[in-house]
Amino acid sequence: MSFWSGKRVLMTGGAGFLGRFVMDELVSHGARKEDIVVPRKADSDLRRWEACVKAVEGADIVLHLAVTGGGIGFNRAHPGETFYDNAAMGIQLMEAARRAGVDKFVTAGTICSYPKFAPMPFKEDDLWNGYPEETNAPYGLSKKMLLVQGQAYRAQYGFNAIHPLLVNLYGPGDDFDLESSHVIPALIRKFVEAKEQRENQVVAWGTGKASREFLYVADAAEAIRLAAERYDEPEPVNVGAGFEITIKDLVDTVARLTGFKGEVVWDTTKPDGQPRRMLDVSKAERLFGFKATTGFEDGLRQTVEWYTENRHG
Repeated sequence: MSFWSGKRVLMTGGAGFLGRFVMDELVSHGARKEDIVVPRKADSDLRRWEACVKAVEGADIVLHLAVTGGGIGFNRAHPGETFYDNAAMGIQLMEAARRAGVDKFVTAGTICSYPKFAPMPFKEDDLWNGYPEETNAPYGLSKKMLLVQGQAYRAQYGFNAIHPLLVNLYGPGDDFDLESSHVIPALIRKFVEAKEQRENQVVAWGTGKASREFLYVADAAEAIRLAAERYDEPEPVNVGAGFEITIKDLVDTVARLTGFKGEVVWDTTKPDGQPRRMLDVSKAERLFGFKATTGFEDGLRQTVEWYTENRHG
């Protein structure tokens, strides 16, 4: 029988970008859609204790995917909101799940928890060897506290909490709002609109020298499922694609895929963020069998196609 057969799943953030893909992944591996509860923010504010208690009722597994956060611009403008929302939601939800006797609690952690100058590639053992990059620190630290909470609850109560650390995600259905989006959807929107409006320039943030790693959202959904099924240890595990690309090379690739042939102007008054990012992903493959399978350019092409077809809707 499937691991998911007969299990009641609470999935916070289930209506969001990653959550929709996780929903499809679970259903395709034996979960019944009616057994997956997705609380909506309008009806269930998980910053409130009573909402967390109600949300976990009857759940066997909690997949905590809900976040307040975005790209560098959003995180710089909303550091207090980002820290409070993520800490308040996660801490109370995990405590409510423990009291309710939930079998397993999966927190989607973040690469933003790593130190600003962590050695490359990032290894899980280096997670505590420095302070995160400043623009992402409130978000990264709020999620990092959930790792501490899960480890403490495992030690005292035997509570099965795990903490996969996800790299930057991208894919169809991403957030393309320039006020809150991450770098890939922001660039796609800028280039598509510039081409449509026959503009000859697009402005990109920073110097282009920083590097990032990106994971296609469907691959991330598979990783969440596999971790929930197979991983039961206290240590965090990196989840990524195991490659590095500079922002300049990313900009050039997105410009080519969108057909933009104008000039890119670099606004160096804007921050680069963390200088470099790339994960050592060997533990995820060894411990629960996850390895990303979507090629980066293939994933980008699918994301561009989705946006051009759906942006007016």
